[in-house]
Amino acid sequence: MALAFVNPTPLRFINKNSPASRRPRTNAPPTQAPLSSRARAVISTPQKSSPTEHTRPRYQTPTTTNSDWMFFDVARVLVKAGRGGDGCVAFRREKGVPRGGPAGGSGGRGGSIIFSAKAGANTLSKFRTGAAFRAEDGANGQGKSRHGEAARDVHVSVPLGTVVRSDDGRILADLSRDGQTFCAARGGRGGRGNQSFKTQRNRAPRIAENGEPGVQRRLRLELKLVADVALVGFPNAGKSTLLDSISNARPKIADYPFTTIVPNLGVVDSVNGGNGLVIADVPGLIEGAHRGVGMGVSFLRHVERSKVVVHILDGTADDVIERYNAIRLEMELFDVHLARKKEVVLLNKADIPGVQEKWNNGLKKRLVEAVGTHKRIALISAKSKLGLSKVLPKLKALVDSVQKEDNIVILGDEDEEGLGRPPAIVECNAEGGFIVSGYKVERAFEMTNWDYVEAIDRFQRILSALGVNEMLVRAGAKDGDVVSCFGREFDYYKNENIYSAAAALDGYYD
Repeated sequence: MALAFVNPTPLRFINKNSPASRRPRTNAPPTQAPLSSRARAVISTPQKSSPTEHTRPRYQTPTTTNSDWMFFDVARVLVKAGRGGDGCVAFRREKGVPRGGPAGGSGGRGGSIIFSAKAGANTLSKFRTGAAFRAEDGANGQGKSRHGEAARDVHVSVPLGTVVRSDDGRILADLSRDGQTFCAARGGRGGRGNQSFKTQRNRAPRIAENGEPGVQRRLRLELKLVADVALVGFPNAGKSTLLDSISNARPKIADYPFTTIVPNLGVVDSVNGGNGLVIADVPGLIEGAHRGVGMGVSFLRHVERSKVVVHILDGTADDVIERYNAIRLEMELFDVHLARKKEVVLLNKADIPGVQEKWNNGLKKRLVEAVGTHKRIALISAKSKLGLSKVLPKLKALVDSVQKEDNIVILGDEDEEGLGRPPAIVECNAEGGFIVSGYKVERAFEMTNWDYVEAIDRFQRILSALGVNEMLVRAGAKDGDVVSCFGREFDYYKNENIYSAAAALDGYYD
């Protein structure tokens, strides 16, 4: 069972687009109409502005909008790897070198797009305009066994904690360590030259491959800040004040709710002579945050990376216990793993009159009962730093006791193009013909150099190895049916004898 291709050299295909076919088709490029004299004058004559006319600057300074100060933790990017270089068909012809043999070099590999996690940045602001990253193509192979040069890879730095997702939401990589890399788009392989196809049976092959196309896809980047401690609580509870008091961060502080509208990172210098702490101030949460109420749904993901969660409670509020339970519920509804993290509960604003009296008159006991699982509860004042000297060493010891989760998920160089797609498939079209597709068929089609008959015969053998001939028989293909494959059309013939197929095509063979 095979597809027949009518060609001066016996083959098994009938390529309706080939000039060597018995039924040639006119594929001449469309002729372009000549330009009129007026059009030529417009193209060739530059426009000159008058001396008094105001000329626009070549580059304009972008205007400042609200998006310039927003926290960007989600972005969409386009990545396109380079195509591999084409292989070359050449032979060695030199004086004194009889039977030089094939000397066509192979093409170089196309450039890849590689994401690298780098410490320092904590936003995806450089991707906010819908960035696109493209790598160069590999160089073509040449004669005298000269192989093409591989293209350089494009390295894109992303903040620590960046999660790379595919367009359909699948997690491809979780870059949470400094220097960790992920190949977002693999460059295409270089096509082999005829030197690579030399065998004992075929000492002078006239065949070469085209370069493999590079991977192109859209990706979604999500940032989850990497911090040791995450400060959570209702708006205006004093989280930013606490971060300002104990770290090098200088967040905006004011006496009104939702002062903090973006997460802030701060570093506490060495505690008790050890390493410091990285603390994240998460914007205020309210009831319904997991459903999108307020701003919590946008920033709850940043709590996932932390080892310890610190609840900051407003000591002047009348419903302290209810607020603690509400925050715990929102975290559990967003992700059940958040509720299982180690936590510390701090009652803030001890410097305000009446707060210490509430603490001593039963509030501490009720907090212990509400927490239930531990007794890591303390009374502090972020503004006057009351109680912080005792809390920080214990907080550092708690962070050191928690083993950091291994969140690394890397697919590496896995063949993303083949996920969810069959290697080969045969479908019927409306005209009564058949369509051959599949990701392996497409790859073989793209790398086939249709200028050489041996390459076309090799493409036929690849289809046979993929089971396409059997699929056509099961689909009911008959002699003379049109088979389309990525824009090229062939005639199907059951008989593998090329001369019988050609006679049947001309109507002289039954």
